Amino acid sequence: MRVQEIIRRPLITEKSTEQREEKNVVAFEVARDANKIQVKRAVETQFKVKVAEVRIANCHGKVRRQGRHVGRRPDWKKAYVRLAEGEKPIELFEGM
Repeated sequence: MRVQEIIRRPLITEKSTEQREEKNVVAFEVARDANKIQVKRAVETQFKVKVAEVRIANCHGKVRRQGRHVGRRPDWKKAYVRLAEGEKPIELFEGM
């Protein structure tokens, strides 16, 4: 799997914003078949930072209804990446 395919998008929520400011942790939506080693390598190469720790959570898609028809959103994977001590924050979030 290519490095560009691993990180799908940054997750910008109240929780992730608080963690980014206080604990130097950044949250991303990542590919379903990516593991911790691949996520660490992808973040280090794309953003030129050192990663101290990666935690991964599998998120289950919600069941949605439209009238009598029932559908389901796809499952997805979330990664919490803690940057090493003294690393600058990722510029991706500075404009928000």
